[in-house]
Amino acid sequence: MAHRPPLAELGLNTGKKTRLHRILHEHGLRNGTAFFLPYDQGLEHGPRDFFANPAAGDPKYILKLALEGGFNGIAIQIGLAEKFYWDYAGELPLVLKLNGKTEIPSDAEALSPLHGSVEDAVRLGADAVGYTLYVGTPAQEQDFAQLRRVRADAHRFGMPLIVWAYPRGSAIEAKGGRDSFYAVDYAARTASELGADVVKVNFPHPAKIDNVPGGYARETTSQQAIDAVVRSAGRTLLLVSGGGKAGDDAMLEKARESMEAGATGLIFGRNVWQRDHDESLRFVSALREILAKYSSS
Repeated sequence: MAHRPPLAELGLNTGKKTRLHRILHEHGLRNGTAFFLPYDQGLEHGPRDFFANPAAGDPKYILKLALEGGFNGIAIQIGLAEKFYWDYAGELPLVLKLNGKTEIPSDAEALSPLHGSVEDAVRLGADAVGYTLYVGTPAQEQDFAQLRRVRADAHRFGMPLIVWAYPRGSAIEAKGGRDSFYAVDYAARTASELGADVVKVNFPHPAKIDNVPGGYARETTSQQAIDAVVRSAGRTLLLVSGGGKAGDDAMLEKARESMEAGATGLIFGRNVWQRDHDESLRFVSALREILAKYSSS
């Protein structure tokens, strides 16, 4: 198993260290690993994501599921946090997403505008904030400027910053695509370079090598690829996304390889709540069994 950096090595201020300790050691398995339930898809994809399990369209159902499943936290947008989170305040860590967009415009020049602040997160009792960064978009100057303001406020308020580092834009699609090893590896490094405390990435697909830059157009296993992505994140903790709903065996293997590479944990949404209630908890239990093997300080 690759080395997973402990909190003491991350250069965090007191507030950030306190909140991350609360997330990693007072919730979930309490062993330094993390398992988050994201629920920002209603904005990002629209209600179509709830068709497979209509109950998931109700935020109260999702919050209760996160508590029942023993997650380390839930990631939601400000409107849902203000209207629904108070029922579980203090019981379930909140990651407040500060930006988001609809899927209606083209991703060719993707930008996720701010609609919340770190001050909102403090007011709502959050333990971290989330920011979506589109790596490779032509709008990166505006994206970087937004992130700089969020990073400064997060430091000032002692709030851990989790960056959703997603490759997007026509240039990325022309160089292997958004889930290629090249794109995901670059995204992890970019988030680290720009000051993320934690980075969320999709699992890399090393077979996607069409027109990728030199060094990536070679035969690479999925384990080698995720190993490299974790190294690129360095002292930025890394979470691996579940992505779109897929078969259980594939998802469990993705989780195992991610943790073996030294990832801090997982952030699985649709693969959890696009199932009925009991099936969701069975799947969560299988993922928790994997995380239990990777305790860290």
